[in-house]
Amino acid sequence: MRIGLQIPNFTLGVPDDRLFEEVVRLATAAEGSGFDSVWVMDHFYQLPALGGPSQPMLEAYTLLGALAARTSRVRLGALVTGVTYRNPALLAKIVTTLDVISGGRAILGIGAAWHDTEHEGLGVDFPRTAERMDRLEEAVQICRALFREEHPSFTGRYYRIEDAWNVPRPVQPGGPPILVGGSGEKRTLRLVAQYADFCNVTGDLDTIRRKVRVLHEHCAAVGRDPSEVTVSRLSTLVLTDSAAETAGTREFLASAAGEEAAAGFNVGQADEIASQANELREAGVQYQIFNMPTSGVEVIGRVGELLGGLAD
Repeated sequence: MRIGLQIPNFTLGVPDDRLFEEVVRLATAAEGSGFDSVWVMDHFYQLPALGGPSQPMLEAYTLLGALAARTSRVRLGALVTGVTYRNPALLAKIVTTLDVISGGRAILGIGAAWHDTEHEGLGVDFPRTAERMDRLEEAVQICRALFREEHPSFTGRYYRIEDAWNVPRPVQPGGPPILVGGSGEKRTLRLVAQYADFCNVTGDLDTIRRKVRVLHEHCAAVGRDPSEVTVSRLSTLVLTDSAAETAGTREFLASAAGEEAAAGFNVGQADEIASQANELREAGVQYQIFNMPTSGVEVIGRVGELLGGLAD
């Protein structure tokens, strides 16, 4: 089991000219403890649950490139890149550049995008779900080809490349791993089985068990060994110091996010968090990624040491 930290919140109580240094503090706290990776969201606007578009949101790949220069061990990625935001060949170039800057630590996280408000605000087309899924399937194939092949060509309905160059080549043999975000059982997990190295799902234990089973069924259908696909899960984590704080936090999260969503969060004191992580590992999660939007460097360090000690 490995763990990652997603940094979703840039309302950090500092002026804008000190914002990046504060993000570096969070990333290096993760690197200095047990976290294997650091992730940022790929959004133009902050999400409603974290204050909406009036709150700061840094562009994902500019930030990741800067973090690559200020870290040395953790892997780096966007969780996840919206397929609608960038031409996929350009995205492959961006992630290859991140891989070079970081010395081989990049991961390409990509999904079908969902936040319609930011698309409308910035004039980015937001097609129907079926078209976004079609675009995602084409984009993953193009990125994979540009990572692995010398001069690939691809012609799809929405995207194309012809005798394309991607130089310098990625540092990692075969290119950065590809993570596809989303829990859709019919299309998303099938796409993972066909083309990706990671899936990224959400939910409680029963949901996770079902998603893992469906993924393995898709792998069997396409003739792929399921051990080639790493199962990752994203969750909000809140580390508490007492049973009363745990109960109050759970009640607040259920009222804010809804009981179904809150059931997929990890809330509790240190021993409870460790137990939850072990249960998730037994359910098939190999890579646990957490965001802690209300926590600072001290809590990040505590969680990294706690869960890093559970790693294989």
